[in-house]
Amino acid sequence: MEKKIVKIMVNGDWHELLVKQNMTLLEFLREELNLTGTKEACDEGECGACTVIMDGRSVNSCLVPIMEANGKEITTIEGLAKGQQLHPLQTAFIENGALQCGFCTPGMIMSSKALLDRNPCPTEMEIKGAIAGNICRCTGYNMIVEAIKTVTEPKG
Repeated sequence: MEKKIVKIMVNGDWHELLVKQNMTLLEFLREELNLTGTKEACDEGECGACTVIMDGRSVNSCLVPIMEANGKEITTIEGLAKGQQLHPLQTAFIENGALQCGFCTPGMIMSSKALLDRNPCPTEMEIKGAIAGNICRCTGYNMIVEAIKTVTEPKG
């Protein structure tokens, strides 16, 4: 398999690596950068476990050919916390019991972040629409939606 150099900004840092052209963004993140927070599950873009933000929009990284990500800005779950300070969405998921096994959580949080970046005060229906591509088999979706809503509600 022919290899090519890709240059991708991940979580604020540029990475330039020689990779197989048939690699996916998911494989690049997990195998080349050791960022295993992005989960591998269905490999068909159906479950959302591999969701990351690419140039401001949520994508299923299992469906993104690595060459399509060349020159792009990627944010993974590892890129949300600032040192030991969790992102408000991460805190909200913990405080609202919106996770159990945790396998879907990174993808759910990344889909939610992409929504909140473009719409800081979404309706409940917009929240549900944003996470519609993310499957959770443990918690159901009520606690997840409530967690996201707590981040959008004005603090008084």
